[in-house]
Amino acid sequence: MTRKFLSKTYIAAFFLVAVSSVAKAETLQEALEATYVNNPQIAAALLSVKASAEDIAIRKAGKLPSINASADLSHSWVASSGVVSTPVSGSIGLSYSQVLFDNLRTDAQVEQARAYTEVASHSLRNSIQNVLLSAATSYLDVVRETKFVQLRADNVAFYQAQVRSAKDRLQIGTGTKTSVAQAETRLAQGIASYKSAINNLKSAQASYQRWVGHKPQNLSLSYDFAGLLPRSMDDAQNQADRLHPAILSAKAQLRAAQSASDVAKAAFGPTLQLIGNIGGSHSFTTGTTTPSATVKISLNVPIYQGGAMGASVRKANLNQIKSEIDVLNARDQVRAAVVSSWSGVQNGQAQIDAARSAVYSSNQVLQGVIEERNVGQKTTLDVLNARAELTSAREAEISATTSKLVASFSLLSASGRLSASDLGLRVEVRTGAGYAKKVEDVWQDLRALTN
Repeated sequence: MTRKFLSKTYIAAFFLVAVSSVAKAETLQEALEATYVNNPQIAAALLSVKASAEDIAIRKAGKLPSINASADLSHSWVASSGVVSTPVSGSIGLSYSQVLFDNLRTDAQVEQARAYTEVASHSLRNSIQNVLLSAATSYLDVVRETKFVQLRADNVAFYQAQVRSAKDRLQIGTGTKTSVAQAETRLAQGIASYKSAINNLKSAQASYQRWVGHKPQNLSLSYDFAGLLPRSMDDAQNQADRLHPAILSAKAQLRAAQSASDVAKAAFGPTLQLIGNIGGSHSFTTGTTTPSATVKISLNVPIYQGGAMGASVRKANLNQIKSEIDVLNARDQVRAAVVSSWSGVQNGQAQIDAARSAVYSSNQVLQGVIEERNVGQKTTLDVLNARAELTSAREAEISATTSKLVASFSLLSASGRLSASDLGLRVEVRTGAGYAKKVEDVWQDLRALTN
């Protein structure tokens, strides 16, 4: 391998890694803020909350007045006893209808709609947690792969120096062709490893852009959780039971299922409705006007519906039982995630300590082996092996550091605290609660919702 390749190696590393250093540095906090504002999954989940909130207004309309106006104009052609006439007439009317009593069915439907809106709200929180976790993971992946590129570029330079050194010793008679071949083999492996790191970095950068919304710029391997992390596994479990959106969503689903059961049972009861009409017709042909008005109360009592109502009740009861089981299942899944992420944090710190010790020891070994090789007590292969061990230790330290940070964010997510407010993100927190409150206003038909 030639020095020309070494130059190309550092040029490639410069464009992939070093160029970002001249751009504005982007902290993990800033990346999470950009994710929260720009990610389409969060925007879609927020729209789902608003759409589900509209069902509340739709269900509340079931017991509110319905008022309609009508008007028509007719022109007829009539032939009678050889006489053709073309009478013209028109009519206008105003109708009113309202359910006075429906065995509390509408009330149960309103409660069901509110429960589903709560489900959508918790699903939004869950989506935010998942997106922020993915963004943090992709950020740390870019940092890790960037460091790998830098480390493996240094390896290529080191192996090229060993090739030159082996060739120089061969020329003066103190080296062997075997040493040259061994050095060239490691150089080829180092180049392949470097190219692999370049490709991995490109993939990590693409993932970063997907979640955050723009290309990474001079990222750093640090984050201050400021006391957010639980102090113990029990603390994490308690937080998860109270705060995790998956558990809260399952409980809201149970509320919705209970309301659905009430709706099905209410269908067996009577329905009382008030219906009124007022209006009049006018004949333009004869000039006569006929006013009219009617008021009636309608009572409907279901007697037999082919078994459909009974089946609806049984189905609603089964769904309610299933929802109760789903709550337990969601709780168990979250608790398992808490244990896994807690263990990941603890294991990550142990791996960091071990890797740092290995880096220090391997570096000392490499320096010693190089000195011994220079005086003929070690071979080029010994130097290459020592360098490989140092590289492995450094990569293990980088991986352990990023893995611990990812596990820490996973622990926050499992505890239900990976949110914009908990992280202190400088963004406008969006929950859809204000929109849901506005649609409860029954007169919104007369105004436009903008928030």
